[in-house]
Amino acid sequence: MQNALEKKFLNDFEKNQNIVHKICRIYTSSKEQHNDLFQEITIQIWKNYSKFRGDSKFSTWMYRVALNTAISLYRKSTRQIKTQDFIDASYKVEFDDYDNTKDQQLNLLYNGIRGLNDIEKALMFLYLEDKPYKEIAKTLGITEVNARVKMNRTKEKLKKILNP
Repeated sequence: MQNALEKKFLNDFEKNQNIVHKICRIYTSSKEQHNDLFQEITIQIWKNYSKFRGDSKFSTWMYRVALNTAISLYRKSTRQIKTQDFIDASYKVEFDDYDNTKDQQLNLLYNGIRGLNDIEKALMFLYLEDKPYKEIAKTLGITEVNARVKMNRTKEKLKKILNP
């Protein structure tokens, strides 16, 4: 039973690991921080995988776990990330290197997004992933109307950050 669960986890995770990379890129500013956050999010997703009931798409659930982990770890700048080794695990997650040298405009966008608060970052991330407002609302635990209002305010704030 456990081996089948691990195989299913690996399959689901590897198909959706770019979600984690994108969240790491928004919430970190160095490759080391990116890798640390990626590892912690992966651990949290694995720890909670057995609780995934399938009420929503795996990717939606993964967004929620990853965003909650990123927000809670980076809310306090003095908090250290505690990591765990995978040595005892009977599986290995293949890590695809994330190309951190994309074009200049993408870097400017991410720098602007870093100027937003944690909830605004999550909203913008899900919006940039082309998620419908219904899914954004469900992921963040707010109403669809509230998601739309917050998104409009966040877009205006981001415009002011990018074009002072």
